[in-house]
Amino acid sequence: MSSDLLLKTPLHDLHVELGARMVPFAGYSMPVQYPAGLMAEHVHTRSAAGLFDVSHMGQLRLEGNNAAAAFESLMPVDVIDLPAGKQRYGLLLNDAGGIMDDLMFFNRGDDIFIIVNGACKAVDIAHIQLKIGALCNVIAMPDMALLALQGPQAVTALSRLAPGVKKLVFMSGGRFDVAGCDCFLTRSGYTGEDGFEISVHNGQAEKLARALLAQPEVKPVGLGARNSLRLEAGLCLYGHDIDTTTTPVEASLNWAIQKVRRTGGARAGGYPGADKVLMQLANPSGLGRKRVGLVALERIPVRDHTALQSLTGLPVGEVTSGLLGPSINQPVAMGYVSSEFAAIGTQVNAMVRGKPVLMEVRAMPFVPNNYFRG
Repeated sequence: MSSDLLLKTPLHDLHVELGARMVPFAGYSMPVQYPAGLMAEHVHTRSAAGLFDVSHMGQLRLEGNNAAAAFESLMPVDVIDLPAGKQRYGLLLNDAGGIMDDLMFFNRGDDIFIIVNGACKAVDIAHIQLKIGALCNVIAMPDMALLALQGPQAVTALSRLAPGVKKLVFMSGGRFDVAGCDCFLTRSGYTGEDGFEISVHNGQAEKLARALLAQPEVKPVGLGARNSLRLEAGLCLYGHDIDTTTTPVEASLNWAIQKVRRTGGARAGGYPGADKVLMQLANPSGLGRKRVGLVALERIPVRDHTALQSLTGLPVGEVTSGLLGPSINQPVAMGYVSSEFAAIGTQVNAMVRGKPVLMEVRAMPFVPNNYFRG
């Protein structure tokens, strides 16, 4: 896509000022890395605090007395019982049980605040409007930017600007004044580390970013390290590890489906693809494939779309995300394999440039999560 056709986030000029290498991503011009480089940015986020511009993501809110019940009809997750002040991971499904998008939603008391993936946001918002727009108000929020501050020292840095954030725990949030900017923030993120996602008006985004970058713990981090951090944390990237051809059960996302929405639960089913999803939950041995974590047993990175074979040379699956994990200095990946090859400890070959690289199925995350739960 021509750079002239790319959208710019409110922080675009700041990225250029900081020397970022800009690339097309989800229709936007986005920073893939800064002069320090991907490896340094990754390590800094794991040890201190990294600031990410994720303003390409979609933000919207649902208003009305029936908003929770209406939204729950689109997903296999518990929306109705989510307490005010809490956040949850959700999955929009199509009629075949395939994943249209994964998202985060937050009960703010007077509305439901939702963050969807940037590449999917136009389709998501149109889908939600079509399906439940008659039951609640579906309000897009294109005037809002989104920043993510991630890492073990994120709370130290942010607390200087908004002391009250210390009281938050993982997947909680609220409204805060941060360096004179009116923000809605949650203690969450997509790196496996403690941290915060901060929604702020486009007009205040640069002021907020500069205030955060002025803190000694904080450095800017681009999309490259965001990808390596989320993969080490075992977190799916939409369009790679999950898409409309994968169900939540195939994707090993059973944990995201609460008991109340499962067979025998008070509100079982009632969402698109429910029959298929509930059948797979009840009979996992019938799955044809499953998402697994993989570690290469030699130091050769295994990339997306690499074919996986049994040790006898039979095709068994494909890598969907893969790279050298900077935190553990080992090639890590996730992908889909035939169910009989999904057990921890199973070995398969990744075919890299025609040569087999031995990989072993491992539990995820590859790096322990450091979420703050109080």
